[in-house]
Amino acid sequence: MNLQQVVEQAAKSEKTIVAVAAAHDQEVLEAVVQAIALQIADFKLYGDHDAIEQMLGSMADDRVKEHVIIIPCKTAEEASQMAVKAVHDHEAHVLMKGNVPTATILKAVLNKEYGLRSSTVLSHVAAFEVPGYDRLIYVSDAAMNIAPDLNQKAGIIVNAVKTAKKMGVEVPNVSCLAAVETVNSAMQATLDAAELVKMNKEGILADCIVEGPLALDISISEHAAAHKGIKSEVAGRADILVVPTIEAGNVLYKSLVYFAGAKAAAIIAGAKAPIVLTSRADSAETKLYSLAMAVVCSQKK
Repeated sequence: MNLQQVVEQAAKSEKTIVAVAAAHDQEVLEAVVQAIALQIADFKLYGDHDAIEQMLGSMADDRVKEHVIIIPCKTAEEASQMAVKAVHDHEAHVLMKGNVPTATILKAVLNKEYGLRSSTVLSHVAAFEVPGYDRLIYVSDAAMNIAPDLNQKAGIIVNAVKTAKKMGVEVPNVSCLAAVETVNSAMQATLDAAELVKMNKEGILADCIVEGPLALDISISEHAAAHKGIKSEVAGRADILVVPTIEAGNVLYKSLVYFAGAKAAAIIAGAKAPIVLTSRADSAETKLYSLAMAVVCSQKK
């Protein structure tokens, strides 16, 4: 599957409503207009009413208004609260961040009264379409958990596996990334990887195959794996790359986009509904793909 196929799958999904917090943002609204044109979703737009209306009027015709409801909000905090409440109350199925600081929308997401907190960790799951690669590759966690401990890494794997399965990967291959393929007591990533593999074998981490520690080249290149004499179900065929820290994830994410020319989509998983929490630097195309990914992951299966 590629990201265009994800868009097509989203268009065939049950009617989905996306609540956008602080929607007065040019590229966010460009993605909204594109999503409406592709019949991916309808939208509730929270924020500066006049600014949203003016921006929409400059980029789309009146037919877009049939798929949009604008809810005026005076502040980013109010817009975040109302958008989150809409998802909490099942008036919307997906939450999307607009022109609002990440900390502000996450504060609303984590609110004990009306938030979207679930029993598991919240984590960032990115899907990349890399030129020359035969399938989507998933990376987690590049944006939420700074230095996850073993239990958090287990939660990250659970979220990534659920996401990949929703996206059509029947039994995801999970690689726990490290710099080497052997357990080294001086390298926490290798120790955690060994424990995560054990949890997989014990059935604690289910519906996937977890291996590690594995270096990046061994994870994605069968040639590299064969050259180093490493034989496993995951080596060279990883679907999900679990990074040891946010720095590693951030560098890998941006390297794929800026050096490799990869197309990307990303959501926050582990909440009661998918959250589109893209960066301001992300293009309208990335925001559209992320919307499509969130819609697909919001469907009941």
